[in-house]
Amino acid sequence: MSPRIYTEQEIEKIRVSALLVGDTLAEVAKMISPGVKTLELDRMAEDFIRAKGGIPACKGYEGFPYTLCISVNQVVVHGFPSEYELKEGDIVSVDCVIEKDGFFGDSAYTFMVGQVDDSVRQLLEDTKASLYKGIEQARAGNRTGDIGNAVQSYVEEKGYGVVRELCGHGVGAHMHEKPDVLNYGRRGSGCLLKKGMVIAIEPMITLGKRNIGVAKDGWGIFTLDGKPAAHFEHSLTITEHGNEILSSFEKVENILKDK
Repeated sequence: MSPRIYTEQEIEKIRVSALLVGDTLAEVAKMISPGVKTLELDRMAEDFIRAKGGIPACKGYEGFPYTLCISVNQVVVHGFPSEYELKEGDIVSVDCVIEKDGFFGDSAYTFMVGQVDDSVRQLLEDTKASLYKGIEQARAGNRTGDIGNAVQSYVEEKGYGVVRELCGHGVGAHMHEKPDVLNYGRRGSGCLLKKGMVIAIEPMITLGKRNIGVAKDGWGIFTLDGKPAAHFEHSLTITEHGNEILSSFEKVENILKDK
């Protein structure tokens, strides 16, 4: 099945959901600190989303029992919120998907808890930078392989690993749609990008090797060497002259700047 082409009106609805994700992540940013249980973040997020008229789309998706995917340190993605208390020096990826008025927004941000090691701080900066390298290639006439190649070449040159078993995706009327958006690949390969497509790009980058395992709960993905991983994600639409990011880190980063 070909990727869906969305109308301007539909894209506006996706934007509303994606911006509500950004607002939710900003609420998470306010709470992130040593001693906070990740389950507390999840409960707050569910209450916040529902109060804003949204539906926490991850909750119940293929049996996932929570609102947020909360992945700490060596957990790459899909981590379960729990009684774990965040500690100084942790990093925590928070991935959120919201449905509102029948359309989905998807975004993720990796937070630092207090002071972290310089190498880990750099991992976060470089992973976020690789997201924008990928976004630069997201334009009509390019292919998904151009996005993946941009992410891969940027981070591998710096010695990081690129998780290959998971990828970005189309998003809009469903949480996951065609096309798959890999974080590695060859230029000129993959699905042709067209105006009106909506995709989520989400580099998952490791400080050590790229090899991963799956937790006993069947969801959490972790690095086999135990080294930290970072994850950043935006939803965006392909436009006539490039792309437009529909989600936002602005409120998150304003809060983090003031903390």
